[in-house]
Amino acid sequence: MAKAQETILEIDLKALKHNFQYLKSKLQSNTKFLAVVKAFAYGNDANEIATYLQDLKVDYFAVAYATEGVALRNAGITAPILVLHTLAVNFDSIVENCLEPNLYNAKILKEFVAYAEGKKQNEYPIHLKFNTGLNRLGFWEDDVDYIIKQLQETKSIKVKSLFSHLAASEDLNERNFTMNQIHTFKSISKEFAEKIGYKPMLHMSNTSGILNYPEAHFDMVRSGIGLYGFGNSEEESKHLKPIASLKTVISQIHHIEKGESVGYNRAYKSDALFTKTATLPLGHADGIGRIYGKEKGYVTIHGKKAPIIGNVCMDMIMVNITDIDCKEGDEVIVFDGNTTSAETLAEAAGTISYELITGISQRVKRVIFK
Repeated sequence: MAKAQETILEIDLKALKHNFQYLKSKLQSNTKFLAVVKAFAYGNDANEIATYLQDLKVDYFAVAYATEGVALRNAGITAPILVLHTLAVNFDSIVENCLEPNLYNAKILKEFVAYAEGKKQNEYPIHLKFNTGLNRLGFWEDDVDYIIKQLQETKSIKVKSLFSHLAASEDLNERNFTMNQIHTFKSISKEFAEKIGYKPMLHMSNTSGILNYPEAHFDMVRSGIGLYGFGNSEEESKHLKPIASLKTVISQIHHIEKGESVGYNRAYKSDALFTKTATLPLGHADGIGRIYGKEKGYVTIHGKKAPIIGNVCMDMIMVNITDIDCKEGDEVIVFDGNTTSAETLAEAAGTISYELITGISQRVKRVIFK
């Protein structure tokens, strides 16, 4: 990989393939694999990621919103796409692009049935989400009879899957809670299948569910963060490869005397006789939020840590390079799979890798390696 000459996000599709194959190795041969590519494939490049995974024979994709699904269709994705957070305003684009909506409460179910009937649909595939403890989206266990009644009164839709979402599958201290979620979902699924007269596909496991709860693999699993190289535990992350490396360059070097300040609000003041700083061309508009300032975050230059000093600016950050032999134009590593992981950098600032990687701005150039 060539050295950066500007701020870039390098995406390694070979690492993506490795992660996919590792996660697949945890499954039974007949268990389907759904790749979660919402939020621009967790801040990477949804079109490139989905196209590559489709070639690897991923069974399903999931997006958060219909617009993301439409973009995938326009990019040539033909595999089924589940829209996790369906909104009524998007019904037209969902049906026009053969997307499959998650219907999660009485309001959205009734609205979609009315829409589908109005459009003369016959058994349009829908998915039903049940809330088993995350308390975010989903029908309740005692909604089964209501749902069955609605389904029996129309031929416009047909349930393709029932699913739920594990709330703490990465935390083995919450094993009892997770097992209760699994038990509840099994109970709902059994009752539903008996009353509707057919068995929809079942899925519940996220990345940590795949790794920690084989009893919850059911007919399909859903993986997001694992595909991108993070296992939600130190042990599992060793088996995965982060697919993205955020790199930039040194734009300018300053020599700061004692008492001088750096950046907005004079948030950094030198208390040393000599401080050397480097200004880098990325900031909070690129996804490096203000939480990384004031020496909570850092970058790596020639293998050495350079703390981010002062407040992060919109388009720039300044780092302390007093003890680093470097020059203007040299490459800087923000995070990658070797020097500093996104997980490690995020933890240093008190946040999580999900927030860091999904926040990388679209103005940052993506460079794809196959």
